[in-house]
Amino acid sequence: MENKLHVQDLRISFRTSNGKVQAVRGIDFDLSRGETLAIVGESGSGKSVTSKAILGILAGNSIVESGEIIYDGQDLLKISEQDFHKIRGDKIAMIFQDPMSSLNPIVRIGRQLTEAMLLKGKNRQRESRNSFYGYLKSLGSMMAASAANDTERTRAAVSCRKFQQFEKKHTELEAAYNIAHEGASEALDDIAIIAFELEKNTVARGAADRVKDIARCCRESLNKYVVDPDIYKEEVLHNASSLEGNFKKKDYPAVLKSLYRLRDIMAEGAEKPKPNFFRMGYYLTFSDKPLPEMPLEKLNDFLLDFLEKDFMRDFVSDAKRALTYSADQCRIRMGRAVEELEAAKPIFAAKRLNKKQCMDTWKKLGKTVKETIDPLAVSRDSLVYTFSPSMKSELLKYFYGVKANVGILRGYEREKRKYDAIVSKGGKPDWELADPAVTDLELIKANLSHIIHRLAEHYQKILDSADSRDYHAETIAAIDYLMQSASGIVDKVTPRIARHRAIRLMEEVGISEPHKRFRQYPFEFSGGMRQRIVIAIALAANPDILICDEPTTALDVTIQSQILELISKLKTERSLSVIFITHDLGVVANMADRVAVMYAGKIVEYGTSEDIFYHAAHPYTWALLSSMPDLDTDEKLTAIPGTPPNMIYPPKGDAFALRNKYAMQIDFERQPPMFRINDTHYAATWLLHPDAPKVDPPKAVMDRIARMNQRREAENE
Repeated sequence: MENKLHVQDLRISFRTSNGKVQAVRGIDFDLSRGETLAIVGESGSGKSVTSKAILGILAGNSIVESGEIIYDGQDLLKISEQDFHKIRGDKIAMIFQDPMSSLNPIVRIGRQLTEAMLLKGKNRQRESRNSFYGYLKSLGSMMAASAANDTERTRAAVSCRKFQQFEKKHTELEAAYNIAHEGASEALDDIAIIAFELEKNTVARGAADRVKDIARCCRESLNKYVVDPDIYKEEVLHNASSLEGNFKKKDYPAVLKSLYRLRDIMAEGAEKPKPNFFRMGYYLTFSDKPLPEMPLEKLNDFLLDFLEKDFMRDFVSDAKRALTYSADQCRIRMGRAVEELEAAKPIFAAKRLNKKQCMDTWKKLGKTVKETIDPLAVSRDSLVYTFSPSMKSELLKYFYGVKANVGILRGYEREKRKYDAIVSKGGKPDWELADPAVTDLELIKANLSHIIHRLAEHYQKILDSADSRDYHAETIAAIDYLMQSASGIVDKVTPRIARHRAIRLMEEVGISEPHKRFRQYPFEFSGGMRQRIVIAIALAANPDILICDEPTTALDVTIQSQILELISKLKTERSLSVIFITHDLGVVANMADRVAVMYAGKIVEYGTSEDIFYHAAHPYTWALLSSMPDLDTDEKLTAIPGTPPNMIYPPKGDAFALRNKYAMQIDFERQPPMFRINDTHYAATWLLHPDAPKVDPPKAVMDRIARMNQRREAENE
C-alpha cells in the first residue's frame, strides 16, 4: 500500500512563562493511501499538536526539537511558508472542532466554497505546465546523451518535438470538451430547479438569471463529443432562444416544454463516455486525415493502433534507453556520495564539533547528494530531498545550543544558589527548581550521524538492487506522468465552473437545496450543516490527506453519527487518507483502520482497530475503553483517576504510572520501550516484559470485549 505520510521521532515543546512544556516526545507513525488513522487521547496528550505540525500551523512559541514529517518527498518541518501554501488546503486539508473557526460569518457560503477552487486551480495549472515542459526537456536531453549515433540523436529530438506538438492539440481538444461537458452538467442542475419552481408555480427571485445561464450553458455544450452539433445544433439553439423569450413573456408552459427537451439532450451529452484525447491529438496532428466515423470504443482502439505504430513504440524505446542511462549515471554519483558520506562521519562524531569544518562539509555533501537526484524519476526520493535541510537544521540547533547553554546553566546556578540558601536556613521555597532547559548536544550529534548513516545505507540498497529495476514499467509511468501533467494544464477553473462544482460538493456532503443555500450565510445553517460546509471546503481542492481534529465534539449524538458516516463515505469514494483526532475511542470504533493511543506526548499503544478494541495491552487504553459509553449495559462508567502530569516536569518513568493501579516499581524509574505484540500491534508498558507478572485487563474491559464479540457473531450469522 502506498505510503502518503511518514512521521519519525517528532518532538515538540512550547515556551511558557513557567518553563518549557514538552508536548510531543518522540512519536513515529505512517499513513497509507485510503487509510484512516485515529489518534486518541485525553486533552493535553499531544494529538492536536501533532496534527497542527503536519499542517504547519503550530503556535509561535513552539519549538520543534527533532523529527521529520515526510510528504511527497519533502520534510514539512523544513519547508518555507511559501512552499506550505502549495500543500496546505490543496494536498492536506483540515476540519476543526468548531466549524465557525473555518468560516467567515459575513461571507456567503458559495463564495467561501469557490475561493479555494479558483486559487488552487490556477496554481495547479501553473504546476502542471512546469511539470510537463520541464520533464519533457529533461527526457529529451537524456535521449540525446544516451544516443549511440547521430541517427538516434536526431530521432530523439524529432520525437520530443512531435510529443510537444500533439500534446498541444490534445490539450486544445480536452479543454473544449471540459467546457462543453461542464455546460451540459450545469444546465441539467439548473433545469431541475427552474422546472420544479414552474411546476409548483413558485418562481424564486433570480430565476431570470438562471434561465439565461441555462441557455448559455446549453449553447456551450455543443461539442462533437458532448452534444453533437451535427444532430442537435439547431434544436439546442432554437430551444435556448425560446426559453429566454417565453420566460420574459411569462409563458411558463412553453418554457417548461423547452426545458424538458433541453434536459433530455443535455442528459444524453453528460452521460457520454470521454474520448481519449491524447491518442486523438496525435492522429489529428500527424495523419493528415479526418477522424474516421465509428463508435467511440472502436475509435479509441483505432487511434491507439495508429499511435503505437507511427510514434509510441520508437518513443518508448528511446525513453527507456534515456531512463536507463540517467539511472546509471545517478548510480555512479551515488557511489561517490557513499564515499563522501563515510568520510564525513568522523567530522560529526567529534567530541566538540568544529563550526567551519561542519558547515563546509554540509555544503559539500549537499551538493553531492543533489547530484544523485535522477531528473527522470517521477516520484521523489524523500531521503535525498530532505538530507540537506535536515543536516542544516541540526547543525544550526547545535551551534545555537553551544552558545545558549552557557547562559542557561549560569542562570540555573544562580537559581540553585538561591534555592539552596533558603533550604539551608530551614525554609521551604515557594517554587520548584526545574532542570535547566539546555540543548542536548549529544542528541543532536546522534541525529546528524543518523542522517548520514541512513542516507549512505539507502544509497547502498539502491546500488545493490540495480539489476532488479523494471525500466519498461518506469518508462510507461513516465509517459503517464507527461499525459497527466498535460491534462492538468487544461483543467481551468472559471467562476462558473467553480460554482457548479461547489453545488455538486454541497450535494455530496448531504446539503439539501444546494442552489438555494449557496447564497446563504453561515448563521443560517445549523451546527451539523456548518460542519458539512467545512467538509465541502476541505474537499474543494481534492486533497490527498484530510485531518479531522475533533470534528464531532461540538455536535449532538445524532449529528455526530451522520458526520462520521459522511467522512467514511467520502474517504472510500475519493481514496482519501484520513487522520482522525479524538478523545473518545468510541467515536472511531467503526471507522478507523489503525489507532494510535497517545498519553503525555507519547504513543503508548499502536495497532489495527481489531488490536486496540479486542486485544488492548496498555493500562491507559484499558482505562479509555472502560470509560466508553455502551448501550448494551447499564453499568457505571469507570473514570480515569488522577490528572495527566505537568509536562514542564515530565516524569522520569512511565507518565501514566501515578494513575495506573497496575504500576510496578520500574514504572516510576524508567520509561518502557515499545514492545512488539505482533506485526501490527505494539504497546509501551512494562507489563509486556517477560519478567512482569501476568495481569489481565479489568473486568469492565473483558465484559465489553465479550459483548462486542457476541454482537459481531450475531451480525455474521
